[in-house]
Amino acid sequence: MNLVDYLRRAVDNNASDVFIVAGACVSEKIDGKIRPIDDEICKADKTAALIKEIYDLADRSMNDFLEIGDDDFAFSIYGLARFRANTYKQRGSLATVIRIVDFKIPSWEELNIPKSVMDLADISSGMVLITGVAGSGKSTTEACLIDRINNTRRCHVVTLEDPIEFLHRDHLSIISQREISEDSKDYISALRACLRQAPDVIQLGEMRDWETMRIAMTAAETGHTIFATLHTNGAVNAINRVIDSFPANQQEQIRGQLSMVLKKVVSQKLMPSVDGTMIPAFEIMNVNSGIRNMIRDGKNHQIDNAIATGQNEGMVSIDQAIFELFKKGKISQQTALDYAENQEQMKRKMNSQYRVRNEDILI
Repeated sequence: MNLVDYLRRAVDNNASDVFIVAGACVSEKIDGKIRPIDDEICKADKTAALIKEIYDLADRSMNDFLEIGDDDFAFSIYGLARFRANTYKQRGSLATVIRIVDFKIPSWEELNIPKSVMDLADISSGMVLITGVAGSGKSTTEACLIDRINNTRRCHVVTLEDPIEFLHRDHLSIISQREISEDSKDYISALRACLRQAPDVIQLGEMRDWETMRIAMTAAETGHTIFATLHTNGAVNAINRVIDSFPANQQEQIRGQLSMVLKKVVSQKLMPSVDGTMIPAFEIMNVNSGIRNMIRDGKNHQIDNAIATGQNEGMVSIDQAIFELFKKGKISQQTALDYAENQEQMKRKMNSQYRVRNEDILI
């Protein structure tokens, strides 16, 4: 089988990723589980040939990759799908993980994204952080939000991505998609230039350093809407991550600035559902006056409690979201416990709701 054969089979199987590593079969990940696509063990020369096919399809030179040792880029196969490849060296051989991205922006209803998250598309200024561990679906959630804006608002949206995953076609909005290293040198340069491109909405693929964060917050202060992702778990960790990224002598100022520009933090977890697919749970934090004061005064440890008690303002803690999925029968009891932040509290909720014996609940 050649590369396209492997990718076609993975797309047909609704896989999320394809793994090509010397010493193993070419494998695919389906609903969070890795399995071989065929029985052939790939030797180093086979993996190198498959990876060369990737670069040929992407019309990209391998020179930088062979010198540096890793590379990240996207490519498309007409009539099949779009793919994001991360190539790397391991144990003296070449390897890659390929993320499958549908040409079509997925439906937020089919992905079980709640309407309260999609309503973020109506925010006219300020910063929204979308957080979660790698592979939790942050990019897909951002793509759904940009698609909602594109179909409901007349504005200019600039996306800064590394690499571009989902492709947007202009509808009501104009969408400018810029790929870092291809269309601009880095996030900082792209973001600075973006502010001179009359954007209404800016999507940042990831905020990786304090200077990018500083420019993003300044853009949010001047009336732009900023959607940005962070590899953190939970709203509190996201806020801490932003503040701690800055030098110590700037952190007090940043707490004040962040408290004013931050509008919402959405944190998501992806977990197995009862039907074997993956389903997300979302923590939603609205920055009200109380949370704004907590951020400004460095009392971030109080925010989790404010989220848990802020249901009347549309806030949802991650454990509340997981418990709701369990109550609706979408995830199992064991999954709810495995993914809960506070397992003992989740266990008590289950006992209170269903009057089951403690020994009936597995930890």
